[in-house]
Amino acid sequence: MKVDEIMTKKLEIISADASIYDAIERMIDKRIRSLLVKPKDEHDVYGVITVRDIVYKALGKNLDLNKTKVAEIMSKPLVCVDKGMDVEHAINLMTKFNITRVFISEGKEILGIISLLDFMSAALIKRAREGHGA
Repeated sequence: MKVDEIMTKKLEIISADASIYDAIERMIDKRIRSLLVKPKDEHDVYGVITVRDIVYKALGKNLDLNKTKVAEIMSKPLVCVDKGMDVEHAINLMTKFNITRVFISEGKEILGIISLLDFMSAALIKRAREGHGA
């Protein structure tokens, strides 16, 4: 199975200059665990801010959530795989880097994201297609 078959295509994007509070609001409102961070200019690269970043790097350090910017605690560059990559390769990358998501790309364009839950969902779908109901 290829990663583009199971990726989530709807990405929530935030500016690097947004406050941590803005990121928290968006994540809670959308019930998601990460936001794609836009590059500041054509020389910059995408980043990601996660629930883990916010809890460990902001809340855990008592940072001012209104004044601290997403850029100060986000992670970059992204760990990306090409859209035609096998799912197993993506899982191996996640294991190697101890991360819970990888982004799917085609050239410099980010097409989607795959998280641990997406892999579990794909396993259920595969089982159902093979006729092995619960």
